[in-house]
Amino acid sequence: MKERCSWPVGHPRATSIASVERSRALPLSYAPIGLAGENRAGYSVDEEIAIGHGAADFARARAALQAWKHFELGWVELFPRRPSVEAGTVVAILIRHLGLWSLNGARIVYTVGAADGGNRFGFAYGTLTNHAESGEELFEVLIDPARGDVTYRIRAVSRPRAVLARIGRPVVHRLQAHFRRGSAAAMKRAIDRPPPESG
Repeated sequence: MKERCSWPVGHPRATSIASVERSRALPLSYAPIGLAGENRAGYSVDEEIAIGHGAADFARARAALQAWKHFELGWVELFPRRPSVEAGTVVAILIRHLGLWSLNGARIVYTVGAADGGNRFGFAYGTLTNHAESGEELFEVLIDPARGDVTYRIRAVSRPRAVLARIGRPVVHRLQAHFRRGSAAAMKRAIDRPPPESG
């Protein structure tokens, strides 16, 4: 899916759209696929938060994840705007921080669970060679079949790849933690029920 570009050449959004096309041919910057699903000491970072309860909330959570609602943070933009979560889909992630912006390419590498059933649904993307980090990130929603609790979980495995990411590692860690908290809050907002109508 191509997105129309209405920004001048060199503008971050125009660059992001062009980056998606260039990224399609790039390889992943790590191996093997599936790192985020493994328990490797010192590598995995989890953020797990309760976001709802019951089958209706879980259905909304699956739909929100498929619509990339977990990226609606105000300082992160995704190109294309609503990409598929099918394996092979390439995205460009535009991040604004410290008065600067960075652009990072990623590819969906696998999905977990079922989009229309089961107790778990999610997908993982892997970093491409034009990403500041090297690794994999898994986003998933789960429902406890016994209690009905709905949770959102991010599981990340990464190492700095770009020179600035290595030099600024403490800043990168803070930015990643900020993303995880904001992403969890965005998912919670996405499934909150609207207030009942008065009348």
